[in-house]
Amino acid sequence: MNEIPTTEACPKLHIRGAAETDLAAIMTFDERSNKDANPRYWQEMFARYGNDENKQLFLVCEAGNEIVGFIIGEVRDWEFGSHPCGWVFALGVRPDIRLSSIATRLYSEMCKFFQQAGVTTVRTMLARQDIDSLSFFRSQGMMAGPYVELEQDI
Repeated sequence: MNEIPTTEACPKLHIRGAAETDLAAIMTFDERSNKDANPRYWQEMFARYGNDENKQLFLVCEAGNEIVGFIIGEVRDWEFGSHPCGWVFALGVRPDIRLSSIATRLYSEMCKFFQQAGVTTVRTMLARQDIDSLSFFRSQGMMAGPYVELEQDI
């Protein structure tokens, strides 16, 4: 694969709404898909978030004619009586170019979408061992929120 320069030096980066034809590319570099190889999961994600709903957004980043990143989020207002907030629940960048500011650009576009929807808080949930994602979101200014997740195997 070709090396992609940083976003500042690469005016050819383009962020747009996802199309169903983008899913094959996304599955090649999304870590969950590499483990699970689950095209049906991505079809369901696109069916739910790849539409024109005003509270949901599925974006991709293109470099030339190649998909190099994606982000999915939505505005939610039902968790634990919280005020409406933006939730980012999927973000991926092609592994060989992860330090090219593509995730930052995608996250910034998602935050603009949330602001236009009238929300002032962005949330996400990550596995503790996902150090790369934790580091990225912390670098964007995110920190621990007011809620604690609890779980129990049954």
